[in-house]
Formats: sequence, structure tokens, C-alpha cells
Amino acid sequence: MKVSLKKLRKQVMVITGATSGIGLTTARMAAAEGVALVLAARDGDALAQLATELEAGGAQVLTVPTDVGVRAEVEQLGQAAIGRFGCIDTWVNNAGVSIFGRHEQVAEEDWHRLFQTNFWGVVHGSLEALKHLRAGGGALINLGSELSDCTVPLQGMYAASKHAVKGFTDSLRMEIEKDKVPMSVTLIKPAAIDTMFTVHAKNYLPHEPQLPPPLYAPELVAQAILHAACHPQRDIYVGGASKLMSVGSFHMPRLFDRYAEATMFRQQQSDRPAPADRQDALYAPHHAPNGSALQQRSCLQPYPVWESSPYTALSLRVGSAKKALLWGGAAYAMYKLLARPASARN
Repeated sequence: MKVSLKKLRKQVMVITGATSGIGLTTARMAAAEGVALVLAARDGDALAQLATELEAGGAQVLTVPTDVGVRAEVEQLGQAAIGRFGCIDTWVNNAGVSIFGRHEQVAEEDWHRLFQTNFWGVVHGSLEALKHLRAGGGALINLGSELSDCTVPLQGMYAASKHAVKGFTDSLRMEIEKDKVPMSVTLIKPAAIDTMFTVHAKNYLPHEPQLPPPLYAPELVAQAILHAACHPQRDIYVGGASKLMSVGSFHMPRLFDRYAEATMFRQQQSDRPAPADRQDALYAPHHAPNGSALQQRSCLQPYPVWESSPYTALSLRVGSAKKALLWGGAAYAMYKLLARPASARN
């Protein structure tokens, strides 16, 4: 089955989680390409602010306040998009949130809420997209993570939700291909990205959470999303580190476990004590500490941010044979990294 996708300037694109991080970056980059946008998030005021910004640049924008964990609201999002533009060409399930803490610390209701957004939000969005794309075709793009293929301590339930997103996305793709629906289904797997991720996450740790290096720019994920909107591709790893983690955890699981045990407890905690009145975005929208409703990056990470990824750039442009060479090189690099003594890695 050949899937034909429209050029960006002719597309109507739905983006969830559109007021922060990857979603916000994607919305801005898509608007610059002439995409008609349907933007969803829980914060109606932030959506209105973003619409004003993008419309000033000539973009067509519809905003729909939406909690993706509520299926009825996602159905209303799809209906609103059709009502305004008459069609949907690409649907991006991006909304997500994390929790930092040991499993025995985290309240059960917080686990459920995380899954309601990260997993059920993707399920609701995917099924709504399928409803509208079944006849005319288009692209479904789900945001997984490097933790869709492996895991780390202190973010175990987040990793579990991203494993679930991968399982759901892969099985839905099979059903779509079996029925010869002219849709592409892409799972994006970013490495650690400098967004508001840690600021919005619920935290059970004594110190403010941080992401382990290397960190990549959100623009790299947005570029991958826009690529997938026009070019059918099964999986896209954003950042060479994401591919390395996937290959390493698959081929050397116990070695990878030991590496994570030796490094990830320390690397996911900053030196800044967590305030007693700390706010997060698990249950409700949360603005940046500076009060900004729209922020792509946290600018709080102690590590430099990679503004490019040669691996991802090549993987979007080369054929399967060359990709195999890239993957082999990634596996060898991971082996060399993990084979070093812990003292040499720290």
C-alpha cells in the first residue's frame, strides 16, 4: 500500500500539548511552513496567546482547550478541526508529563493520572485521527521516547507509559496496513530534550529533577515531526543517544542495567533543593517560574544543548541499507561506552 502525503503548505495539522516544549516548537515551525493548525492544550489562555502570535505571522489557527485524557474532549477536538477546515491531514499526539521518584514513593492516583495523559491521550487521539483519516489518508505521529525501548530508575512509570505507547502504536499500524488504509503511522523517539519537561514533572525527590546528558534542542524533534508529516516513516530516533540507548538495552540488557544503576540516580537530580510548595503540571496547567505561558526550553539544565544531530539528519535522508550501517555503528559505540569502567565514565 502506497501512502501519499501532502506537502506541508497544503496540510491541516492537529497538535496536542501545543503550548510548551516540543508541541510549541512544532506549532511555530509548522506555521512558518504554511500549515493550517489546530492546537490543543489544557490552558485556554496560553492557546489564545499562541494563536495571536501565529496569526500575526499569517497562519491559520484554531485553538481547542483539551484534556487528552478525556475521550469526549478529544472527539470534540476532531470535530472542531473538521468544522473549521473540512479535513485533517496530520495528527500529532504530543501531550505528556512525567513523575520523578521511586515506585514506592509515588501515590497511586499520580500513576493513573500520568497514564491518563501519556497513554490514554495517545489512544484517544489516534482513534480520533483514524476516524477522520481513514478515507482520505494522512499521517498519524505519536510521541514516544528513548524510554519506549529501555528504562531508567526514578522515571519508571513514565517509561512504562512510553513502552505502552510503542506497543499501541505498532499494533495500530498493523491493523491500518492490514485494512489498506492510506495512512502512515510514525513513532518519534526523542532522547533527552531541553524543554519544560522537568519543570512540569511531579517530583518526589529531595532535589529538583534534571535530565541526564546529552540534551538536544526541541527544534530537532519538531523537524522530525514535520518530516514524518510528509514522508512515511515507521520510527524516528531524535538524537544519536536515543538510538544508542535502544540498541544497548536490547543487545546488552544487564550491562545497560548496571550502567543506569551507576549513573542515573545521580544524573537525574540537580543540586537545587525542591521547594516545599513546588508546583507541577500533572493535574493542571503550570506556567514557567518566570510566569511565561509559552516556553520552548527550560534553560535550567547544567549541560550544553546539542543543536544538531548528525545521526537523525542522516536517518531522515538515507535508504535502509545505509541505515543498517548507521545502526551497526550506533551499537558498536554503545558497546564501547558501556564497556568502560564506571570510574572512566563519571
